[in-house]
Amino acid sequence: MQSTANYLWHTDDLLGQGATASVYKARNKKSGELVAVKVFNTASYLRPREVQVREFEVLRKLNHQNIVKLFAVEETGTSRQKVLVMEYCSSGSLLSVLESPENAFGLPEDEFLVVLRCVVAGMNHLRENGIVHRDIKPGNIMRLMGEEGQSIYKLTDFGAARELDDDEKFISVYGTEEYLHPDMYERAVLRKPQQKAFGVTVDLWSIGVTLYHAATGSLPFVPFGGPRRNKEIMYRITTEKPAGAIAGTQRRENGPLEWSYTLPVTCQLSMGLQSQLVPILANILEAEQAKCWGFDQFFAETSDILQRVIVHVFSLPQAALHHVYIHAHNTVAIFLEAVYKQTKVTLQNQEYLFEGHLCALEPKLSAQHIAHTTASSPLTLFSMPTETPEGLAFRDPALDIPKFVPKVDLQADYNTAKGVLGAGYQALRLARALLAGQELMLRGLYWFVNMAGMPEIQELKGAAELRAKLRTLAEVLSRLSHNITERQLSLSSLSSELARDRDQVHEDRSIQQIQCCLDRMYLIYKQFRKSRMRPGLGYNEEQIHKLDKVNFSHLAKRLLQVFQEECVQKYQTSLVMHGNRMRVVHEARDHLRLVACSVAAYSTEAQGVQEGLSKILDWLSHQLLQDRTKAAQASAGPMASYSCPALKDLGLHMEELCEEMKLLAFDLQDNNRIIEGLSRAQSASDV
Repeated sequence: MQSTANYLWHTDDLLGQGATASVYKARNKKSGELVAVKVFNTASYLRPREVQVREFEVLRKLNHQNIVKLFAVEETGTSRQKVLVMEYCSSGSLLSVLESPENAFGLPEDEFLVVLRCVVAGMNHLRENGIVHRDIKPGNIMRLMGEEGQSIYKLTDFGAARELDDDEKFISVYGTEEYLHPDMYERAVLRKPQQKAFGVTVDLWSIGVTLYHAATGSLPFVPFGGPRRNKEIMYRITTEKPAGAIAGTQRRENGPLEWSYTLPVTCQLSMGLQSQLVPILANILEAEQAKCWGFDQFFAETSDILQRVIVHVFSLPQAALHHVYIHAHNTVAIFLEAVYKQTKVTLQNQEYLFEGHLCALEPKLSAQHIAHTTASSPLTLFSMPTETPEGLAFRDPALDIPKFVPKVDLQADYNTAKGVLGAGYQALRLARALLAGQELMLRGLYWFVNMAGMPEIQELKGAAELRAKLRTLAEVLSRLSHNITERQLSLSSLSSELARDRDQVHEDRSIQQIQCCLDRMYLIYKQFRKSRMRPGLGYNEEQIHKLDKVNFSHLAKRLLQVFQEECVQKYQTSLVMHGNRMRVVHEARDHLRLVACSVAAYSTEAQGVQEGLSKILDWLSHQLLQDRTKAAQASAGPMASYSCPALKDLGLHMEELCEEMKLLAFDLQDNNRIIEGLSRAQSASDV
């Protein structure tokens, strides 16, 4: 046990160790509060006095939720070693998060955005106080859980930090080599003499490498055999990187350098976020300090991302989920344009459903009027399909599974198990995404067919009444009605088929099978992780270890078999069926639009008939009035007793005809309302 006046810790509770200090989990002697203590070793006192006290001075100057707090500076009782008492972050570091097998291919999008927000906020506080960190890396970004279960990341380890304004330079070298700016790498790692001075933008390079690592699970610049195997190639990759490239690798010994301008397909970030993030990475991973962005532009561009809201859009023609990043103050027109950039569906062809209802998006309105969406409850985009839907793009996890070496090598076996487990978690994520994609395909098309997607059907049901009342159009409307009935039967059959397939998706057990394999593999992986710390194994333990390797390989094989046969094959089949169904729906809809156009044309003729009949009715009414007047005059004269019976019959007949014409006029007015409804439906569908 070791202690200061107020804090106590055990040397077994080591949290981290560096060249000049070790960090332990400790407790306040009075309150029992957990803290982290940084205890400086003998080597730290060989540094100049101003360097020794720099970390204390920097931390005292900082106060931010994304910077690890300094509580006190104390000394140990016996050796009088300096001790920094700091905030304890119980969830490890960003590096420990990335080292977990389930994050082998990078963080989920939500968690990555939390990292980005916290790092940007913490770095902004450093720049406001004129501090350069000089050792930004995942291991120096601590994680703790907030009261509502959210992650909070905090910058720590200010041993290399110093005060430096934007236009100042420094010449001393600090940092971790994989995250070092190339100019610092040249002097610190390659030991080449050079007189370059460094500015605050060296932190931006380290941030770029850290963000790439968080997004992909891998470092951006990797020579054959790893970053520390061939340091000259590592330096070449970082300095020869073309403009716009964000990663470089050497796949074989003495092989060529390969450049990447996008994030890998295994990355969990959506294309909507990637399109915003990649330009930032390209401009801060710039070896020439003169070409690299400054912090002002970095903060402006990252803040622009963090201030945007996400609208989830599932494109039925592509069978793909999109994350559309827009500002809340943008108009709907800007949102529609952003959808076009991701889906290539033109604005006039974009139709939306939300939770089974038509969603009319007025371009001039604010984007705040768009419904609140999630990945499981997105806007559904309906448009004319051009070919078989592309669906979710992914890399087969089987390509990323390493093989066990035949001999017992505890460290190698642990690394292999970790790699296999990482690929297994990736397969589980993909299986869930494929299943969710099938659900969104079936649900969206089902909604469109049954609820909101066919407004023409509801309006055209009135065509039967129009047919009965307008005798001259009976034959044409009868044929149209028959066509509508046929299409309705076809769509009803498709609706039943979609409902049946959705039930099958819900009953799919592949996710549970993959999860079961992963759980059993994880238990073996934990045993390998424990065994690698031992100097060796006894005979019986070694036999069990070998058996575990065999079982681990069998489980991985079973997992991939389920993924390929139960997930991928079913998903690919569903994509083909989805494309065919989309074409059926579009053919039915196009036909109904033609019917609506025909009805609109006949409505003009019907309106002409109505106008003609109205004129006749007016003339007959006028004539009847005149005849009644004449009859009244005649009854007053001496010839009244000799009035013609035929004239009375004609008057009665005209009255009956007038009543019939009134009834027909009422019918025509009713028909006209139906026709107007059909015309409005046609206009809405054209829009």
